Amino acid sequence: MSVLVRSWNLFHGNTKPPGRVAHLERMVRLAVEDDPDLVLLQEVPAWALRRLGDWSERTAAGDVAAQPTLGPIPSTYWIGHALTSLNPGLLRSAFTGQANAILIAPRVRVEAHERLVLNPAGFRRREAKRLGLGFVARLAWAGERRVCQAVHVGLADGRRAVVANLHATSYPPDHRLPETELRRAAEWVDGLSRPDDVVVLGGDLNQRIGTSSLLEELAGAGYSPPGPGIDHILVRGAELERPLSLWPDERRLLDRKLLSDHAPVEVTIR
Repeated sequence: MSVLVRSWNLFHGNTKPPGRVAHLERMVRLAVEDDPDLVLLQEVPAWALRRLGDWSERTAAGDVAAQPTLGPIPSTYWIGHALTSLNPGLLRSAFTGQANAILIAPRVRVEAHERLVLNPAGFRRREAKRLGLGFVARLAWAGERRVCQAVHVGLADGRRAVVANLHATSYPPDHRLPETELRRAAEWVDGLSRPDDVVVLGGDLNQRIGTSSLLEELAGAGYSPPGPGIDHILVRGAELERPLSLWPDERRLLDRKLLSDHAPVEVTIR
């Protein structure tokens, strides 16, 4: 039985080029329109986590990475939403915070949901010393909390899977920052999975082939090949019926603008 897995950085519902109207609900509905089994989402405003289930008609496992500026209490998230709605393209996550989410189709059984902070202070200090990071890089790394979320699921064909979703730090001057976070996530997922589990590790990894040796290392350790961009879905423990592919622009075109500055990527597992 085939399993379709998709990943999309939603850009907080913004378009490319950015406009004054956000299209978050439309993007979530588009992401599930053809009934994928699993959808990994990044750059979701914290306020939207409560609405993902209704919009997608799926189980939504969400985790806040960066808390909203106005505080971590969910009942106050609407304030950041209201402020951002004045100009979503300009303000983005300035007030709304940022979250990751996994949408799970009804035919997939959710067994557990876990989360790992990828760049906690103690970890950053140790790794910054090991990597010899300067002050600017250390400051950039501390700028926004990043998390990896994982769900243990039972697939419709009876197989068990661990599905992990992350949005790694973006720091173009030094690709080792997101690479270090991905390594931490991969080691964590290894500890969560059983030998016969299907493992899916995906999201906005902010790493490319040619600059990240870890992507090649993971491929050599049994994961499927990465894609050409910075969004990847790496699969271990199952064959790919269709390798990683990007949506064509016309599939996310709205009024001459593209929904998000990232194209969704997807794989089909058999």
